[in-house]
Amino acid sequence: MSARSSRRSRSTAVSRKSYKKESAGSLLRFLLTIAAIAWAFRSLVGAPFNIPSGSMLPTLYIGDYVAVSKWPYGYSRYSFPFTFPSFGGRIFGELPKRGDVVVFRHPNEDADLIKRVIGLPGDRIEVRDGRLILNGRPVPRQALPAAKVAVSPNSPCRAIPPSAPTVAVVNDQPLCLYRAFLETLPGGPSYTVLDQVDHGAADDFPETTVPAGHLFLMGDNRDDSLDSRFPTINGGIGMVPTQNLIGRASVTFWSTDGSASWFKPWTWFTALRADRIGNGYAGKAE
Repeated sequence: MSARSSRRSRSTAVSRKSYKKESAGSLLRFLLTIAAIAWAFRSLVGAPFNIPSGSMLPTLYIGDYVAVSKWPYGYSRYSFPFTFPSFGGRIFGELPKRGDVVVFRHPNEDADLIKRVIGLPGDRIEVRDGRLILNGRPVPRQALPAAKVAVSPNSPCRAIPPSAPTVAVVNDQPLCLYRAFLETLPGGPSYTVLDQVDHGAADDFPETTVPAGHLFLMGDNRDDSLDSRFPTINGGIGMVPTQNLIGRASVTFWSTDGSASWFKPWTWFTALRADRIGNGYAGKAE
């Protein structure tokens, strides 16, 4: 092999190595850019949240996926994935409105939850015989026909003792029936709540003033929700600091009945509850 050919071979080899390094660097920069955009979107704009329990029935079903808007209440460390960066307080903080459905970090646990805002700082909250009283006035409540919740693998007909499950079958679909009411907050929205039993565990809550920088939150399924009526030592959430807010639930964008399997992609669609997509969180629950 001539010296010229040898030099050409070495030059070609060096060029290939340089090209591979540049390609690897370009790929790394692309992946980092995508990761940064995803992090920024989830932190500042919105993120999905999966409903894990029935505490917000009939507004939200187990298996609903909701879009959570991050900007309405400003930002705290809980707005960011893995709470990074970590800092105290809120930036551009705004109070939610009564009736907003919010996602927040549990005051004592590493868990994100979803409830409805009932009381703002300074509000006086009382529950008497299951009736909500806000600032000394009973919140209007109108009886509705029984709420019908489809029974499915992730949504059994759960009843709170001493009540018993009531199931009706319509077009071969079992439906769990719950006693329902339309509750209307002063200056706020109306929404459907369930009141399964009389004299439930939290049907009486003494008048309490919501402290500054805190919120009083409740689940719409009033007899099956460990919310601000229960202190954290008893499994509830107590008064929730405003800095624990993550965002406002805006709309349901997907819902599954629990029959899908990750390993059978076609079941993702057979399990879809399409009628729940686009649901808002005020008015009579459908």
